[in-house]
Formats: sequence, C-alpha cells, structure tokens
Amino acid sequence: MLDKDQINAASQVLVRHWRDGTKLDALETRLRPQSRADGYAVQGVLEHQSFGKLFGWKIAATSEAGQKHINVTGPLAGRIMSDKVIADGGVASMKGNAMRVGEPEFCFRMARDLAPRPTPFGVDEVLAAVDSLHPAIEIPDSRFADFTGAGEAQLIADNACAHLFVLGAATSASWRTMDLVEERPQITLRGERYVGHGKNVLGDPLMALAWLAHELRGLGITLRAGQVVTTGTCHPPLPIQAGDHFAADFGALGKVSVRFE
Repeated sequence: MLDKDQINAASQVLVRHWRDGTKLDALETRLRPQSRADGYAVQGVLEHQSFGKLFGWKIAATSEAGQKHINVTGPLAGRIMSDKVIADGGVASMKGNAMRVGEPEFCFRMARDLAPRPTPFGVDEVLAAVDSLHPAIEIPDSRFADFTGAGEAQLIADNACAHLFVLGAATSASWRTMDLVEERPQITLRGERYVGHGKNVLGDPLMALAWLAHELRGLGITLRAGQVVTTGTCHPPLPIQAGDHFAADFGALGKVSVRFE
C-alpha cells in the first residue's frame, strides 16, 4: 500500500502530464498503485491540484465495449472538474488527446446529499435524491500512452480517464416514469448515424447511478447536492477527429452536441 508521500508524488506526476498534455508509459514502480484503494487515494489528491472545483462524477467502463476499450473487468469512478466542462454546443480541443473518442451518456444532477453510512443505498433511495436528468457527452483520455495496458489501479489514479465533459440541458420530460433501459439515443457524426441503448449502461443507467453512490460510500465520500453523475457510454466509444460535430439526440430527453478542433 502506498504511503502519503508516495500518493502525493504519484499525483504530482499525473498532474504534470495532465497540464502539459503529455503522456507517460507508467508510474515508476515505487509510486505505482497496486490496488483500487491506492488508485483512489492518488485520484483524491488530483482533485486538490486541479485548476477547477469538483463538478461531479463519471463512471468509466459501465459497458462491455467500454471495459474492452481500456481493458478492465468492471466500472471505475472518476472526478469531473469544473475547468473540464464544455458548454452544450461548444468546442472541444483535440490537443494531446490520444483516446480520441466521444461517448453519449445519461447524466443525473443530485438534489440532496448521500453521505457515507454502514448500510448500502437502495436504488429507489438513490433515485429519490436526484434532481434532474441530462443528456451528456464525455470525451475521455488518459495520461498513459498505453491506456489499455495500464491496469485498473493506475487508471483509477489517472482519474478513471476523465478529460472533457459536455452537459446538456435538464430534460423537461417525465423521465422517472420512463424505462431508461430501452432508450435509444441517436448519435450523428460525420454524416453517419449511430444508435445507442440504455441497457449498455451497466444494464440500466439507474443501476449505474446506484453503483456510483455505493462506490463513494465505500470510500467515505459524500455524493453532494448539485453534483452530477454521468453514468457511462450507451454506445461503443465513437472515434472523433478535429473538425467533427458530435450530436446526440436522446429523443424526449433532449439533445446535446459538441464540435472538435
């Protein structure tokens, strides 16, 4: 297990590459996290070295395609920082981005805190703490040159591949009465149309939201009112390049888009 000095040093290495837009092969052995707990400890320090404030949370690898993309066997939680949030319809820079994919996602904004406690949260309890549902686009990336070989612990330390995030407007639809599992967002990219599926998000976007609440509970972290939780891609990650316009139409739930330069 990493000690405090190793955790801080590992975080500083990742932050330097994050800010410079550069990559590394791996953290040196003495700084390399060996467990999820180590990874989250490093990630926690990253939050305090960011230029932004904590805006919310992302879940990486909630779909089989997402897990294969970064070569992990299950979901990972990461922090969305306010300086990485792009306005709906805005422009995202491709500079330094090695993953070069866009992901359409269901995103929830919390209405009240869910503080850590000994007993698990029920899905209905987590849902009752939600304020609004938003269409969103995540644009992940990693500080590791070979993110497929970095491993779960290093990827968690690397903020679960968090990079840029686009939040659409809160839906006015009665989303609580809808079956999000069977929602099929349509994505338009370079003149092609792709169809996502709510079931790709850990079987159900609501289950993914509950997973995040459980993960934070286990880490002793409060999921706070006003924070967002974006639940992972509902379509296999789509390759993007400069000049692209990525638009996701979630039907009654709304639309969100971003351009790349």
